Amino acid sequence: MSIPVSERRGLPGLRYPEEYLARLATELSIRFDRVFGAETVERYVLESYTGLLRTSTVTVHLPSRTTRFATDRLTALAQAKGAIEQGVPEILFVCEQNAGRSHMAAALTASMSKGRVHVRSAGSAPARELHPHVVEVLAELGLDLTDEFPKPLTDDVVQAADVVVTMGCGGACPVYPGTRYRDWALADPATLPIEGVRAVRDEIAARVAELLDELGVPRD
Repeated sequence: MSIPVSERRGLPGLRYPEEYLARLATELSIRFDRVFGAETVERYVLESYTGLLRTSTVTVHLPSRTTRFATDRLTALAQAKGAIEQGVPEILFVCEQNAGRSHMAAALTASMSKGRVHVRSAGSAPARELHPHVVEVLAELGLDLTDEFPKPLTDDVVQAADVVVTMGCGGACPVYPGTRYRDWALADPATLPIEGVRAVRDEIAARVAELLDELGVPRD
């Protein structure tokens, strides 16, 4: 993977970012062989790294987060192209910071559907970390967000979605034909005490139940 010198100077966060990104691009090129060319994979790896770097506070997490983010984006793009079969409905939750509402909705949907849908979440202006009250109120339900992190909104995950649910991100989400869109008006957990965050969590759970019923997805 050849990164121009000008771009190398903009890639702090890892001691040897070029070497790490080259290894990741090679691994993903093998994984997505016959789906994407090496140049496409390299571009997605670099974009994913730089996108997460903008909001990273603890760079030790960058390698694992970049791997997850780049892999998920390439998977979504392959699904949108029809190269990977979508065996279950795809739901994308989008809020501004991807630090509260959208992560709660994704976690609750995954739990309530027991894998009968696949969920993603993203933010139009992602925060650095998840809101601590959000992590706490989901832990009360046995849902662990320890490994989750805010991710920037990208076209590929929107294209792969059957349903896109927006939560206070305005017109930032691109619109694609054939995708269903819903907008949920919900209070921002970042502005609420923990009791208010619990109320938002419960409201999201009720809306998720309605959405799963609408999609004909059994829930537990």
